[in-house]
Amino acid sequence: MPETIVKPRTDTRPQVERPKLHKVILLNDDFTPREFVVRVLKAEFRLSEDQAYRVMITAHRKGVCVVAVFPKDVAETKATRATDAGKAKGYPLRFTTEPEE
Repeated sequence: MPETIVKPRTDTRPQVERPKLHKVILLNDDFTPREFVVRVLKAEFRLSEDQAYRVMITAHRKGVCVVAVFPKDVAETKATRATDAGKAKGYPLRFTTEPEE
């Protein structure tokens, strides 16, 4: 009786790497009203009133605060939109992004 040889199957699916994440960072300034910063955080980042207040006060006390972490394109878009909201009202409100380590 012939012997059956079973060869192992090789999986040829390519490995997909997860996108690198970037932090959105709120930079403190002494001119933008706190209420406006909270409003922008709630609108752009979907934070609750309490979360937005805590982020704003942390940035006020420490100079900067990480707002959220997103894939690079989302982080850059949200940071730009939030910064533009401040510019539209004449405030120096700034958000930046940097890679998460």
